[in-house]
Amino acid sequence: MSSTSTARQKADAIGQRMERWNAEVRPLDQLKKWLWICARTLLIVGICYIILYPLITKLSMAIRDRMDLFDMTIVWIPRHFTWDNFKTAFDMLEYPAAFWNSAMLSLGTSVLQMISCALAGYGFARLKFRGRGILFTLVVFTIVIPPQTIMIPTYLNYRFFDIFGLYELFTGKQGVNLLESYWPFFISSTLAMGMKNGLFIFIFRQFFRGLPKELEEAAYVDGTGVLGTFWRVIIPNTVPAIVTVLLFSIVWQWNDNYYVSLYMNYTQVLSSTLASMPGALGRITTDPSYISQLMNTGALLVMMPMIILYVFAQKYFVESVERTGLVG
Repeated sequence: MSSTSTARQKADAIGQRMERWNAEVRPLDQLKKWLWICARTLLIVGICYIILYPLITKLSMAIRDRMDLFDMTIVWIPRHFTWDNFKTAFDMLEYPAAFWNSAMLSLGTSVLQMISCALAGYGFARLKFRGRGILFTLVVFTIVIPPQTIMIPTYLNYRFFDIFGLYELFTGKQGVNLLESYWPFFISSTLAMGMKNGLFIFIFRQFFRGLPKELEEAAYVDGTGVLGTFWRVIIPNTVPAIVTVLLFSIVWQWNDNYYVSLYMNYTQVLSSTLASMPGALGRITTDPSYISQLMNTGALLVMMPMIILYVFAQKYFVESVERTGLVG
């Protein structure tokens, strides 16, 4: 009997230990946790691979010699490294002049769009006036309406540019030709009618609506007007939205070829020279594989400034996107 009771006591002790271990460790919860970590890791790695695959492919094509194009055993790492493809693509793109024009155009339009869209967004967020909801609905519609639908009137507007017909009234001529210059981009950006400006106004409006009204009320008590309050109180607290709009605007203007070909058909920018590169390459070679290789190298050269910009600004960009409410 004593041995039986001793065995029961040991069994009870072991059972109690197992219960305490299950209560403390919770193996099922631990298993769920590790499964979630594994699934999340696989998902992140898969998404990163999908995003980086085109860049890795272009880089692999750019650094391989022409003879490696027909070697089916080469997948990523070439047998013969060369930098001649970069030199050829650099010359075909006329990179220095095209880079300068692209940089001036992107920076100029981005700053003007940031200022004009911030003013428009602040007006929709804080000022009360008749028709505000209808006007903001029209602004949102500009996000989804393709620009090709107004291509002809937009082109004619800057081909024969005139303000209220005053130029034709005093000179007798049919407007001023602003094409082949930066003016169509700068005027559109100043009036918050540039590329993607509807989205930028929406971003600023949503951000301004989230700011406490006590900031403005305190400024009004001190005798500051609406514009003074906007520049001295609101703008210093709007850095996340400003960073988001500036980066989006620079990248989209840098990659734009539609408006550039519409307004500046003979001016060299990187997006237009890259688009015309196949025709130029066709005059020096008829090998489609070599043309594709140089096109990949040229695309890599065009993307490189934006990649460098994001590397240096990624911290501020991620923080600004989170605070402006574009995700989550």
